[in-house]
Amino acid sequence: MKYFTQFLIATMVMVFSTFSAWYEGSAIRDNPWEWKYTAYFSKLLNGEITSSADLSQLDHFIYAAKFSPIYPSFIVLSLFYILILSGYLFLKSEMKRMRYFIFLCIISFLIGVAVSDSPTIGGRYFSIIFTTLGIIHLALALSIYLKLKKKKGHIENLV
Repeated sequence: MKYFTQFLIATMVMVFSTFSAWYEGSAIRDNPWEWKYTAYFSKLLNGEITSSADLSQLDHFIYAAKFSPIYPSFIVLSLFYILILSGYLFLKSEMKRMRYFIFLCIISFLIGVAVSDSPTIGGRYFSIIFTTLGIIHLALALSIYLKLKKKKGHIENLV
């Protein structure tokens, strides 16, 4: 029951944050000078953007992440929380696989490094968030590794 509650809360935070970020990102429709730099999905889907009708809904999230990063940050944090909680529930009996799973989450550190030189406030926020998540995931993977190594050493001493 406690895991269900955690999933429910994290999902509610993610859904609320998604709608809020989408709303905040709708300001891109009023800023045509920003379409060139922020409307990645619209360029991919429609080619040239000539009016706000050409903008994709996904570009709202990019705009929000760049200029109003609070709700997009909550989306990322709740998504990673759900991911780690799911991995724990499915792999807790197989700690060796859990270590690899968490180690793969260190990719978030690389994303943090990639956006570290962004000139926008959102880029700076996401750089800090992804770098911190990467460090946390590395610490989790290392602690599981050390726990397994200690457990293996303890078993070998008994034999």
